[in-house]
Amino acid sequence: MKIAQVAPVHERVPPRKYGGTERVISYLTEELINQGHEVTLFATGDSITKGKLVSAVGRSQRFDMSKQEWLMYQCMMLDQIAELAGNFDVIHFHTDYLHFPLLRNLPVPHVTTLHGRLDLPELAALYRHFDQVPLVSISNTQRIPLPWVNWLETIHHGLPADLYRFNSSPEDYFMFIGRISPEKRLDRAIEIALRCNTPLRIAAKVDKVDEGYFNETIKPLLGHPLIDFIGEIDEQEKNRLLGNARALLFPIDWPEPFGMVMIESFACGTPVIAYRHGSVPEIMEQGVTGFIVENQDEAIQAAQRIHEVDRAQCRKVFEERFTVKRMAQKYLSVYQRVQLGNELNSGAVYGQQNPAWRTVVHTRDFLPRGRTPARS
Repeated sequence: MKIAQVAPVHERVPPRKYGGTERVISYLTEELINQGHEVTLFATGDSITKGKLVSAVGRSQRFDMSKQEWLMYQCMMLDQIAELAGNFDVIHFHTDYLHFPLLRNLPVPHVTTLHGRLDLPELAALYRHFDQVPLVSISNTQRIPLPWVNWLETIHHGLPADLYRFNSSPEDYFMFIGRISPEKRLDRAIEIALRCNTPLRIAAKVDKVDEGYFNETIKPLLGHPLIDFIGEIDEQEKNRLLGNARALLFPIDWPEPFGMVMIESFACGTPVIAYRHGSVPEIMEQGVTGFIVENQDEAIQAAQRIHEVDRAQCRKVFEERFTVKRMAQKYLSVYQRVQLGNELNSGAVYGQQNPAWRTVVHTRDFLPRGRTPARS
């Protein structure tokens, strides 16, 4: 197939350090190429791919986000896609909703993966307006706020099988990886480590919007001798630090759409202690890949018995559920479905598609037994 992958211009593909969406795009792009498909990546000019690269801007806009130039370049990229669309069998967007108006006149099949949170109230009006755009979710729980849109499939993220090395003999420390922000709750991770009298290594970035929170809430906690603040790290450092950790602490306080670091941890054989929010119960297997907890007392108890988790089983779960090969195969199946839908409709715009191939998954499908969704 001739496939276009469309990335945001916030970060290069793959990112140098932090950047979950862009890393997923990179893994998927390169795996599709490995499987013999012809892939064109629309991304920043500093991106790296074995496929063809088309860019509207020379470098990522991550450090210039406050200046809003990124929106201008994203607009230019969408115009490039409109011009080149006829060269592809399918176009796969990872650009949130910015491209939705373009889709009414796009002459080829397309699908959009949503990578972010969907529970913000203001999103409802937008997704009702574009309620027939073919969408892929990255977890079933991500869908719950918008059960009535055109969900085709849930496809969990995947990593190259050889990206992270299995480590059966960890050192004596916990690990925290991600962003430092109120919803990621590094303060909880620090409390867990201190109450377990165990070192905590923190590999995290601080976005400009979170600098106030970092300075006021987190920075005063970093002076303890058990706490080691490393900062942002690249893939190689993550492999070493995560693989050597006794456990990954993931004490989030928000509806996490996926949580890439959890499967990175599984790949290393490192179990996870995570709060029950967002996708956590969907990605984790209680007692197999770690422990799902409800509060700090449970988290501390879990940390004290984390040695009970078989690290080899963590790696096995990764290999069975979260490889890039599996992710690519599921996306290829979706591409074939949207191609079929396009043929059934003889080139009709997405608002007139045949409902026979439209699959809408309802909120009730993902609620615990006995619960019913509130009326929208």
